[in-house]
Amino acid sequence: MSAHAIPAPTADNTRPAVDKVVQDIADYVHDYEIKSDLAWETARLCLIDTLGCGLEALNFEQCTKLLGPVVEGTVVPNGTKVPGTPYQLDPIRGAFNIGTAIRWLDYNDCWLAAEWGHPSDNLGGILAVADWLARTNKANGGPVPTIKDVLEAMIKAHEIQGGLALENSFNRVGLDHVVLVKVATTAVVSKLLGLTKEQTIDAVSQAWVDGQSLRTYRHAPNTMSRKSWAAGDACSRAVNLALMVKNGGVQGIPSVLTAKIWGFYDVLFNGNEFKFQRPYGSYVMENVLFKISFPAEFHSQTACEAAMTLHGQLKKLGKSSDDIASIRIRTQEAAVRIIDKKGPLNNYADRDHCIQYMVAVPLIYGRLTATDYNDDIAADPRIDELRAKMECVEDKTYSLEYHNPDKRSIGNALLVTLKDGTELPEVAVEYPVGHKFRRAEGIPLLVEKFKRHVAGRLGQQQTDRIYAASENLEALQKMSVDEYVDMYVTKA
Repeated sequence: MSAHAIPAPTADNTRPAVDKVVQDIADYVHDYEIKSDLAWETARLCLIDTLGCGLEALNFEQCTKLLGPVVEGTVVPNGTKVPGTPYQLDPIRGAFNIGTAIRWLDYNDCWLAAEWGHPSDNLGGILAVADWLARTNKANGGPVPTIKDVLEAMIKAHEIQGGLALENSFNRVGLDHVVLVKVATTAVVSKLLGLTKEQTIDAVSQAWVDGQSLRTYRHAPNTMSRKSWAAGDACSRAVNLALMVKNGGVQGIPSVLTAKIWGFYDVLFNGNEFKFQRPYGSYVMENVLFKISFPAEFHSQTACEAAMTLHGQLKKLGKSSDDIASIRIRTQEAAVRIIDKKGPLNNYADRDHCIQYMVAVPLIYGRLTATDYNDDIAADPRIDELRAKMECVEDKTYSLEYHNPDKRSIGNALLVTLKDGTELPEVAVEYPVGHKFRRAEGIPLLVEKFKRHVAGRLGQQQTDRIYAASENLEALQKMSVDEYVDMYVTKA
């Protein structure tokens, strides 16, 4: 309970009006028509990139051990198929599987504002429901969802999650951003499932009242792998809540946010109401950040790029990371709060959320890949030796421009001093390759990333087939969801 004064409970049992925040979400999901060509095309890129990230995660046993049915061997008729696997599951378990694989490597898209997050996490629930509906309805003669339905749901889920994140910091009250995944996924899958606007309100209110995850598993000293499956969990809970409203007639909680004493604002948000920068539209999908160059926490992307530049400079000078005396990392306030870490790093999840580690590896090796967080690489003593030479300092301008809606920069600058006293010119990078300002540069690299991830799991021939089906937006939109997903699955 928050520390502000708590009023006495009311005896008035008059049913209140629906909270405006919940009503606005339902109105947007059911009534808004997406007319932005940029949003549709970006959603296409987001779809393939997100699926590729999920396929790449299947190379990591810690991820695959969590996937599959709860009861081994279970196959659900007309159920959700999980890309890259032979699994066919109920949509709730399917949402967990797809959502967990998508998020595992911290390589899918990103949104940075007052709250951080990864809006494409919502694809776990969206694709699970759409694929299940496509197979079930095709078997029963009902309407079959298309990829256009998936892309629309993605754009709207991005907008709900990102719109709520613009001015509202859930991390400052200790809550994890996956609360927004749960809310956004619940809203858009409610429409996919055929719920009315009133039922969508009921489902979204249930998502707000549902127990919310604490951020402690993302921060020192408790960082661990839950941060990689938390979004999958949120997706599965969202699908379950929407289905409970659809199948069980579960009612909503009209003042779930604003109810005195017992509502979300009083219990979890220090009594503050949500603030909004803009009405729902397609702004978030149009401006979403793609992770292209490195599988690394997004606040470090430009630092990693700067480290790669410095690796090349050191090489030209006939020097190496062994010749470094000190490194100053000039960064944004958010990076200092999330990924500035000293002391031992205990696991993969710890390392991919430590800016010093993510700068050290490219300085030493000239690369940063998903396998560079594994124990065998982390055992290199040079990494911790270099980490100990780093200092993170906040740059107030970087922090301000990080929140500027016209810029949304994620700046980092590295200043390296060598043991002989030489100070290398500071390398500063304000916008990562996946930023909207570098989108033209980034799209070919994003496609290359997708093809690499698919080929690693499904082979080159199937990769070519999938990309041919995915390359043209208009043609892709017309495909039924089950036919598209079938190209990604494997046999038992």
